[in-house]
Amino acid sequence: MSIKREYGGIQPGIPLGPLALRIPFVHYRFEWADYIQGLLMCTVCLAIIPVLTSKLGMSFEVALAIVILNGTLYLAHVTFGDPVVPGWVTPAIPLLIAYCMTFDAGVERMQSLIAFEMTFGIFCILLGVTGLAKKFIAIIPNAVQSAVLIGAGFAAVMLVFKPGKGLKSFDAYPWTIIICIGLAYYLLFSDHFKKIRHNNKFLRVLSNLGMMPALALAVIVGPLVGEIPWPHYETKIFTSPDFIGLWKNFTMMGAIPVPPLKMFFTSLPMVISAYIVVFGDVIQSQALLDDAQKYRPDENVNYNPNRSHIIFGSRNLIMSILGPDLSMCGPLWAAMQVVICDRYKHGPKAMESINGGAGSFRLGTWTGYFLSPILATVRPILGVGLASTMLIQGYVSVRIGVLKARSFNDLGIAGVAGAVLATRGAAWGLGAAILLTGLIYLGTSLEHAYMKEEPVFPFNKPEKIDAEIKELANKM
Repeated sequence: MSIKREYGGIQPGIPLGPLALRIPFVHYRFEWADYIQGLLMCTVCLAIIPVLTSKLGMSFEVALAIVILNGTLYLAHVTFGDPVVPGWVTPAIPLLIAYCMTFDAGVERMQSLIAFEMTFGIFCILLGVTGLAKKFIAIIPNAVQSAVLIGAGFAAVMLVFKPGKGLKSFDAYPWTIIICIGLAYYLLFSDHFKKIRHNNKFLRVLSNLGMMPALALAVIVGPLVGEIPWPHYETKIFTSPDFIGLWKNFTMMGAIPVPPLKMFFTSLPMVISAYIVVFGDVIQSQALLDDAQKYRPDENVNYNPNRSHIIFGSRNLIMSILGPDLSMCGPLWAAMQVVICDRYKHGPKAMESINGGAGSFRLGTWTGYFLSPILATVRPILGVGLASTMLIQGYVSVRIGVLKARSFNDLGIAGVAGAVLATRGAAWGLGAAILLTGLIYLGTSLEHAYMKEEPVFPFNKPEKIDAEIKELANKM
């Protein structure tokens, strides 16, 4: 029996400085609907496994151990007072892959990933503790932010269409990817589908599942076109993650030496690029919860961006030691946060607390990682799932990047610097964006330049652009 809160009060918890400890069944009601949905959606989280195996040389079982560790740390958000559904830093994944690939396979590549994730974690913790997050992002010109997002979009698409038969390559599963990504694009971005889903309960549920319908289709389409095998089921109930192999061969607790100081410095451009993406997720979290709060005066949804920084920064720091992960630890899975918030709006009978919905969902995904039938069902399509994720992310990142531009000059800078970033890495891309911004706006303040120059979207008001950015961010 969970502790009841006062009307309009904050959900009960145990204060821990800036954090608040909340235990399921004690401090919030367990929500079975969200838990079951989490069991299904754990398949999206498993899609990072092909990257970990192909780029870092891990076995499937070691990569699964990393997914489970990351999934365990997902639980930290609601447990310590952050009422969100956390996820990957998805737009930055192709950039981080490109960065790590500049190092030799094996020990050096793992050191580069460890140095980046540790630096990124410490950086986010410091911004959360000091409350400087907004001030830091405010000093980055829109052209540079736009370049990072557009570059991330280019890199995501390039990751899929790079020639070869890799697990995530278009050449390996062309028909499966074409059919499944076609369905995903229609469900997520089509104006026609937006119109018809409002009049059909089934279509509304389908749209709330994000990529799940496309992945379910891949399980059937892939074998029918002969590109992937049918799922193979074993008699065992539970999966077999290899934690010992992970810690022995891929962490600083085993075969990987502590990275040299130089690697921590060379990771800084990648850290800044990833943080530009992450800050957008933090703003998105605030916007989604503020919107949900309007419908639920019975609960004070106490979202604190600084607390969120401390939690996801700590997750990255811990993962850099226990299980370095190319998907990184982000503050938000926007698509599922939207689903949770929409159900929360229906009142206390539907969802007693936003903490219960978000916490139960992530407990569902965590449970799913251990169930062998679920893993056996999705294992053949993990490459297709990753390719679809990257193609959707490419679409979203490019559109948001374009909308971030405040002027035609910004858009030109972002296009050039974004292409450099996608092909040569974060250091070159950020350098190009900063240099071009300095040259083009030399002697003129950015604010003054924006006032003089014709806006990129003269037919749109700024608030409409912001609304479109939020809607697009909800797709991932």
